[in-house]
Amino acid sequence: MPPAASSELRATTALLMEGVADIDNLRQAYRKVRANRGAPGPDGMTVAELGQWLAVHVEALRRELLEGRYVPQPVRGAAIPKAGGGERMLGIPNVLDRLVQQALLQKLEPIFDPVFSASSFGFRPGRSAHDALRQGQRHVEEDRVFVVDLDLEKFFDRVNHDVLMSRVARRVDDKRVLRLIRHFLTAGLMSNGVCVRREEGTPQGGPLSPLLANVLLDDMDKELERRGHRFCRYADDLNIYVSSMKAGERVMASVTQFLEHRLKLRVNREKSAVDHVSNRKFLGYRLLGPDRGLGIHPKSVERFKDKVRGLTRRNRPRKLSQVVGGLNRLLVGWMGYFRLGRARSRMGELDAWIRRKLRCLRLKQCKRAASIARFLKSRGVAADVSRMLASSGKGWWRLSRTRQTHQAMDTEWFRELGLVSLQDEYTRLST
Repeated sequence: MPPAASSELRATTALLMEGVADIDNLRQAYRKVRANRGAPGPDGMTVAELGQWLAVHVEALRRELLEGRYVPQPVRGAAIPKAGGGERMLGIPNVLDRLVQQALLQKLEPIFDPVFSASSFGFRPGRSAHDALRQGQRHVEEDRVFVVDLDLEKFFDRVNHDVLMSRVARRVDDKRVLRLIRHFLTAGLMSNGVCVRREEGTPQGGPLSPLLANVLLDDMDKELERRGHRFCRYADDLNIYVSSMKAGERVMASVTQFLEHRLKLRVNREKSAVDHVSNRKFLGYRLLGPDRGLGIHPKSVERFKDKVRGLTRRNRPRKLSQVVGGLNRLLVGWMGYFRLGRARSRMGELDAWIRRKLRCLRLKQCKRAASIARFLKSRGVAADVSRMLASSGKGWWRLSRTRQTHQAMDTEWFRELGLVSLQDEYTRLST
């Protein structure tokens, strides 16, 4: 950055807290927090109650911010399962702390985001996982078919506060803002009624954490650019594209050293690897190679099927229409994300599997053989065949595969129920 531009930035950010505490900025932050909803933090205040609190206390809040007296409260710890196994600890701040973080974000993002790398995509305005995948595919089209797939071990739990704050201080000169950010980093974690002080890490769950992660990892992005590497980063998910295994192994060693020595982060050796792009998973997809596009990774398909199994469990007393409604929300969202994959035939296979799951559920809901026979007969199956199938003793899964069950609950019947077809959605989104 030229010296004049740096001085101008310093002058702008020396009074940054005035912008954070501006009433319009706080109102905008409140609207964002209200739209995002979310669970209460340790103090129990809900998003709905926050508006009433602000109507009375907003001026006191502004004074605390401007005078540097605002101190965040401990966050509520909540463990959620990770897709690859294990758990991820979320930190759920009080709603007031979420509002203050959002107010900070609205002023910090315009300062930091314009200088972030063009190869960084996660948690940035106007950028998405699909943009990262398309850029990755462009690198593969240049015959960089080997990937250095780096996994940072418990990244959000391992962030070194001093290293991170030194990066924030490069572009922010307001000591009140810097002190408040550090307070957010060190706020305790409430777990089973005990408050544990945090010496490192930036817990996921607050509005500010994604930006702080990008601030820290931007040093790595700039180093990769300086070395002339082609890469894509989405939050802590980093892929570097090279033309050979040997080159990849060299890059893996040097980048690992940079991350661990300069940024004080840990690389997970077990999950990181150098391999052909088609053998690795990136944002749920597989990059198949030059001229072959993108495919949906098998693990993503399995996770999707697990969710379908959960929604179609036969031991939950629900109407079929409710099950279909829940499925439709899942199907539309999943297909919207995975529409870039070359998977038309796979979508047809999944449609058939989902219909079979629902046939199974509908038969189980009949409960008795006589009810099954009546249902099949009402759907056009001959009376004698309906009785024979109903009393056959076959399990629900085997029964759902018979020709007569398919006749009774054909594709048109599911269409009338309103079930979304993945194959139809794929075709619609691909055109």
